[in-house]
Amino acid sequence: MTQIRHAKFQIGQVVSHRIFAFRGLIFDVDPEFNNTEEWYRSIPEDIRPRRDQPFYHLFAENAESEYVAYVSEQNLVADTTGIPLRHAQIAAMFDKSEDGSYRVKRPHIN
Repeated sequence: MTQIRHAKFQIGQVVSHRIFAFRGLIFDVDPEFNNTEEWYRSIPEDIRPRRDQPFYHLFAENAESEYVAYVSEQNLVADTTGIPLRHAQIAAMFDKSEDGSYRVKRPHIN
């Protein structure tokens, strides 16, 4: 029997990495690891996450750059700083509310 996994974080939520100095906005979630074996093996074994947990796609940023990251749930924490994100791809997919939260844009119907 397959165990049902529930993601701790949600699309549109701002999170920070537990180990590395970056934060980002979640734009997709995989219920468990769904990337290449090469990518997985590139992570040092002493910090390599379990595969059997949600993995999140982030519009990520650190002090130097913006990029897309793929991060395990065990390595994320909710970001409560309230500091705006600057990642250029966010505006294409999300609207920012007055309270600072992000919502997925509604599709435009022609």
